[in-house]
Amino acid sequence: MAAIEGQWDRITEVVARARRSTGHLTVASVDPDGMPTVTPIGTVFLRDDHTGYYFDQYTSALTRNLDADPRFCLMAVDSGSLFWLRSLLVGRFVAAPGVRLYGTAGPRRPATDAELGEVRRRVRPALRLRGGRMLWSDFSHVRDLTFTGFRPVRYPVMMDQLWGGVPAD
Repeated sequence: MAAIEGQWDRITEVVARARRSTGHLTVASVDPDGMPTVTPIGTVFLRDDHTGYYFDQYTSALTRNLDADPRFCLMAVDSGSLFWLRSLLVGRFVAAPGVRLYGTAGPRRPATDAELGEVRRRVRPALRLRGGRMLWSDFSHVRDLTFTGFRPVRYPVMMDQLWGGVPAD
């Protein structure tokens, strides 16, 4: 696992592209029996200080898992068709295709007004639709995320120029 220092701007750029291309990020956790669980989360927000938060809504298995063991892995992969087509055409990735962030989650807590404002801005277009209002109009609680390391998503070819200085898995 690589240190985040010096890579945060690149990491946040990859995460932003991935969220735009899929609408969500993926959070992996482990239940008390050791069974892995993967949860899609559309409301992850990163801060400049290598931390973030997500709205703990509709995530009952993830909530239970993080209450028992706060460690997690957040994976973000740009699955945009144009990104992949362009990369395949030129024979190299034009940008990093993905990243895994490792860290710990804090306890569930009430969201601040600023956090509620951020999520409202993100889901505003969907709130015009009946289903959007049903799903995203009652956010109330978040969990803080502290990131301790990362691993780039790597392919064996097409990306020699990316993540310079970051050791391979």
